[in-house]
Amino acid sequence: MFADRPVLAGVWNLDGDAEVHGHDFVEIALIGHGSGKHLNVRGEQPLSRGDLLVLRPGAWHGFADCRDLEVANCCLSAQALDGQLSLLYADPVLRRLLWSGPVLGGHQGSYAVRLPADAATAGVAAIRRLGAVRGAGLTLLGHLLATLGLLVDALDDQAPAESQSGDTTIPDAVREAAGLLAAAPERHWRIDEVAAVAAIDPDYLGRLFRRHYGVSPMAYLARLRVERAAGLLTNTDEPVARIGALVGWADPTYFARRFRHLTGVTPTIYRQQSKTPGIGTDLTQLGSSRPT
Repeated sequence: MFADRPVLAGVWNLDGDAEVHGHDFVEIALIGHGSGKHLNVRGEQPLSRGDLLVLRPGAWHGFADCRDLEVANCCLSAQALDGQLSLLYADPVLRRLLWSGPVLGGHQGSYAVRLPADAATAGVAAIRRLGAVRGAGLTLLGHLLATLGLLVDALDDQAPAESQSGDTTIPDAVREAAGLLAAAPERHWRIDEVAAVAAIDPDYLGRLFRRHYGVSPMAYLARLRVERAAGLLTNTDEPVARIGALVGWADPTYFARRFRHLTGVTPTIYRQQSKTPGIGTDLTQLGSSRPT
């Protein structure tokens, strides 16, 4: 879907329903006008102007009872977020929006906040401009940063948990540890192994990891595995048990249990949902007004 672009964007007008579906990228959806319902692991939530939805890989959602519902989509490649877009996690507010908001508090990869009406209007316009940018160079990155900056500036004044101490810079040891886990999530890591490579005390690494990512290193690893599995379930025909082994959970029953705990559905159901066309599936047709 992304080809060589790290981000795709577009604005859609929905009437009726958009089926429940899963995906393997980070999706930001901003409601401009109209009404409808958002369907996700927590049930149905009414939608109105200013609602901002963020979904991690492995999350699933859909829309129902839409009446002229304007949805501005900004979709970020999971691979790019591990690479050229990893700089986004360096900012504590963006980290809350793109990572800790959807992941923490039992949110199972889905997060929602409300922006003021004027910010929603400006945000929809910014996402429309982002979708019109051709190519994948610095111009696209500049528009992406401007769009995300506009959105986070409109968030409430509550500080991200990791910045409450005034320390917002992720230490090198924590970055190195996170990079190790991301590079080989299938490996049977132990906390003392990770800490040894990062040259830091295991207990201290755990405290720093919770401060900056909101979860322990092993919980972070579990999320990485689930998101990697979501990509394989979406893009390959590998058997479910084989996918579990590929991401580090060789026991199929344990894999299914962990996947369901972190996404709300089993791997088999998630695969079925990922094959369902939904809003955002055709964002390669930039500027489209309706999903196909």
